[in-house]
Amino acid sequence: MARPDPRRLADGALVVAGGALAAVVLDRAGVPSSALFGGLLAGLVRGLAGRTPADVPRAGQAAAQAVVGISIGTLVDPGTLAAIGEEWAPVLLVTLATLLLTVAAGLLLRLRPGISPVTGAFAMIAGGASGITAMARDLGADDRMVAVLQYLRVVLIVVSLPVVATAVYGADPGAAVVPAGPPGPGAPAGLLFTVACALAGVLLARLVRLPVPALLGPLLVSAAADLSGASRGAEVPAAVEAAAFLLIGLAVGVRFTVASLRTVGRALPLALAIIVGLVAACAGLGLVLSAATGVSRLDGYLATTPGGLYAVLATATGSGADTTFVLAVQVLRLFVMLLAAPLVARRLRRRPG
Repeated sequence: MARPDPRRLADGALVVAGGALAAVVLDRAGVPSSALFGGLLAGLVRGLAGRTPADVPRAGQAAAQAVVGISIGTLVDPGTLAAIGEEWAPVLLVTLATLLLTVAAGLLLRLRPGISPVTGAFAMIAGGASGITAMARDLGADDRMVAVLQYLRVVLIVVSLPVVATAVYGADPGAAVVPAGPPGPGAPAGLLFTVACALAGVLLARLVRLPVPALLGPLLVSAAADLSGASRGAEVPAAVEAAAFLLIGLAVGVRFTVASLRTVGRALPLALAIIVGLVAACAGLGLVLSAATGVSRLDGYLATTPGGLYAVLATATGSGADTTFVLAVQVLRLFVMLLAAPLVARRLRRRPG
């Protein structure tokens, strides 16, 4: 058995340490998904250094995907879904309309040469930026482009959300803090829950030949455990979740080259215009949802905002909006987008050109 190359080990340790340091700095600056951004930044520096190409081991990427899937799955609970109640039909229709809008927005990116239909669609799909980034490479998309444009949209939403909610929808900009829920069973139980969901989810996904088994399998298993009460409130430990996001960011960042960075840079003006149009269109769907269900226009806007889930919840809580309804619609859309992503990718790969 070949012994590990000490230089490669030192190189890997250095880039991981750099990503962790960047994540801490970005977290203190209030940047969303700071661990993923930190890993992306450290990997980008490593990738552009012109050194020997590197990649995160496949097992590490699969483990990170599993953790992200479990984190998303634990957002589901019976109380949240019950908030939709009798309004499930308009909520589902608006969710499907959002999916079609985001795919159409992604196809517009093809106006910029070098962007495939799958990459364009994944860059614009509004359903869990971390999950979409984690599965993009496995489904044939350029995860470098996807990561940059997904988080460009998230940052724009996070920055503009309080202003739009206050100036346009009359939200009261009070203390936007999400109230803490009941305490969970603790980190050891959370770690055991994470390992169990990961193993069971990957095994189940491979048995039924589910696309992206490392992410979607654990996602479905953790959601089922949460809905049935078997999880007993257990969640992925914060340190494990941060490590997973860091690995995903590193896996994307280390594969950047000067040429790929230029391609992303050339696409930014068009992408920014499309993102602004997409956010405005989703706000229009919020008005439709408000009219169809009787919720306030603010609730409709927050429920259909295409990204920035935690910023949305903070704004909803601090402005007196119906936080449970907003969360239910956002989580439903997140699940629909992630589960539909493999089907969208397969369909677009079959398109001529």
